[in-house]
Amino acid sequence: MAHVARRFRHADAGTPAAAAATMANRHGDGQEEKNGPRWMLRGALCAAGAGLVAGVAMSDEAEHGMVAPRFPWPHEGFFSAYDHAAIRRGHQVYQQVCAACHSVEQLSYRNLVGVAYTEDEAKDMAAEVDVMDGPNDQGEMFERPGKLSDKLPKPYDNEEAARYANGGAYPPDLSLITKARHDGQNYVYALLLGYREPPAGISMREGLYYNPYFPGGAIAMPKMLADEGVEYEDGTEASESQQAKDVVTFLAWAAEPEHDERKLMGVKWILALSIMLCTAGYFKRWKWAPLKSRKIILDVVN
Repeated sequence: MAHVARRFRHADAGTPAAAAATMANRHGDGQEEKNGPRWMLRGALCAAGAGLVAGVAMSDEAEHGMVAPRFPWPHEGFFSAYDHAAIRRGHQVYQQVCAACHSVEQLSYRNLVGVAYTEDEAKDMAAEVDVMDGPNDQGEMFERPGKLSDKLPKPYDNEEAARYANGGAYPPDLSLITKARHDGQNYVYALLLGYREPPAGISMREGLYYNPYFPGGAIAMPKMLADEGVEYEDGTEASESQQAKDVVTFLAWAAEPEHDERKLMGVKWILALSIMLCTAGYFKRWKWAPLKSRKIILDVVN
């Protein structure tokens, strides 16, 4: 009986169906053996790609600085205007903190009239500054008190003097700083408040300070704002963040002094065009309604 069973097994193994099943099993085993290294290769490629993306993001952040968060500026709305009290406080922060190194060459004292100061206040402020003028009748230069048409004074006479006084770094003019930098208002605000100790493994050479929002992370300007660093005339608490907000508002106005007038003119134009559109629609219906509703009959017989 065992001999017969062995004969039947040999006979089954020799059939085409059994041969096909054996080949399928072998093919499946080989496919599993191939799929294993393939999935390992795919996993390695995905890990390498993720590492490359993370490395590029970190290098981009180190090169261009950390992206500044967005802040709710009150003058960004469609119908919103500048806070003129904040502009006045921001000018005070600029005068007492920023003007020692930075200039605003595009601003004159007369630009402040009606925005942050009265005319008399602006005149008194200008008169406190001695301006080099001339030549006079003898061909000589002379000093005189400032007047409304004069530009706000510069801290240095030229770029070389500015670099020499700041260890080779050139403090930029702030007239258009919020337009010259990407996401300017948020960037300047984050930069002013972004000073911190460098992370582990990063050392700053002498004369540089760590600020992740500055391209490269190393900035020559030290931290300038501090709580109660200025005393506001209107009694507002001069916290560090309040000073940063006010000076950024002042710089935003300095870069775009026509901001309020442009928005007001836009509202006037929208109102005027809306009235014209309504008038045109009413006139069209009144003028063309009789023509569109009349009935014309052609008597072709007579």
